[in-house]
Amino acid sequence: MKLYFAPMTCSLSPHIVLRELDMPFELVRVNNQSKRTADGHDFREINPMGYVAALVLDNAEVLTEGPAILQFLVDQVPGNSLAPAAGTWERARLQEHLNFISSEIHGGSAPLFNADIPEPVKAIFRQKLFKRLDFLNRQLTDQDYLMGGFGVADAYLFTVLMWLPTFNIAIEDWPALAVYMQRIGARPNVQSALAAEAATLPV
Repeated sequence: MKLYFAPMTCSLSPHIVLRELDMPFELVRVNNQSKRTADGHDFREINPMGYVAALVLDNAEVLTEGPAILQFLVDQVPGNSLAPAAGTWERARLQEHLNFISSEIHGGSAPLFNADIPEPVKAIFRQKLFKRLDFLNRQLTDQDYLMGGFGVADAYLFTVLMWLPTFNIAIEDWPALAVYMQRIGARPNVQSALAAEAATLPV
């Protein structure tokens, strides 16, 4: 399978999970501006929306949207520790976490990337994001990960929290989140994923 990615985007989370599951895959870089891929294609022919991540299976099926990709991947390796089994109450809890991260942290951060949005408006988005970070900080004060051990929701949350310095937001203002980021950043497969992405040549 192929994972289409761009550095410092949400595609890092399935990249981490592929390595955690020890699944074979090819990493293909996408230029987010030109929408060209490192292997010479128009990325919009793979994902018409034009954004990463996109997972292309060996049968040419394409899956997009990070939470869907993450759950598909873990279901390919039965008995892994990264997600509860499908159909269980715990799996519904995982989906709750993934939807929260997607809508409140990932989606809540998106306006801060937009140079056309005036700073006073961005300040409103920041304050809403800060409330969500307050919630996560309380949740992670007495636990190492979102659900027991490290899982796919942690890979996703780690990925989007990495964007905070881009917005001049200091993770240290939320001590439990700062420790959480250090803990996940120290995982060998996280370090390998970051190094592999950094080593790819720009498209």
